[in-house]
Amino acid sequence: MIEFENLTLDSLETAHICCAISDNKHPGVQQKKQWLKSRMPEGLVFRKATVRGKVFIEYLPAESAFVPIDAPGYLYINCLWISGKYKKSGIGKELLTHCMKDAKSTNGIAILSSKRKMPFLADKKFLMHHGFEVADTASPYFELLVWRNNNAPLPAFTPQTQTGRCDWSDGLVLYYTHQCPFVDHYGLKVLAETAIQHQIPFTAIHLDSVEKARKAPSPFTTYSIFYNGHFITHELLSEKKCVQLMQDINHGKFSH
Repeated sequence: MIEFENLTLDSLETAHICCAISDNKHPGVQQKKQWLKSRMPEGLVFRKATVRGKVFIEYLPAESAFVPIDAPGYLYINCLWISGKYKKSGIGKELLTHCMKDAKSTNGIAILSSKRKMPFLADKKFLMHHGFEVADTASPYFELLVWRNNNAPLPAFTPQTQTGRCDWSDGLVLYYTHQCPFVDHYGLKVLAETAIQHQIPFTAIHLDSVEKARKAPSPFTTYSIFYNGHFITHELLSEKKCVQLMQDINHGKFSH
């Protein structure tokens, strides 16, 4: 029988939170742990299965979430991740049910998803099977899904997410937080170095507060790339995909 645990400030330091990165001293892991440490006093819950794998749910009051939404009285799920052999095992349902129990005295739960299944975004089909509905949409494919108590008011994305554009109009710009331990490598290292090699201007904007995140141009504040002001992708790009992106840019694929 699989057991679960909620991480605490005391257990966080030695906890293994990312099985794809085995080294607890890895900069990305340390940044993620600092992120969790800062959010826990605000009510963040990080509940994980006691197994070697990425099997966890992370949620907190929406008022403290680093996302551009208006969702007073809701909980917001930052991440529900079931990987490898634990998929379709019922663990995802068990973790979600735990969050629903915590949300009984709230307006409900909000989570970021998409019109079609995409990497790093919650599975819409799974959530709707468990009573979620679409509350709002944002450019180009994001959807805000909610599970409501007693017909609570629907939450919504903030207005600037509707255009698929940002105010930064020169070259590549990455909006990011330290919520994901992979951003340090794929965003601040691989993407930046590849852009420089291809002589493409690159800027990284760290969303390090709720206030900044609520003004972000993309709902996926963990990692979103824009080029010349237009949204490109929310997906963390491998070395190969970064090179392809730079080649596409230099060949005028993203000219507007």
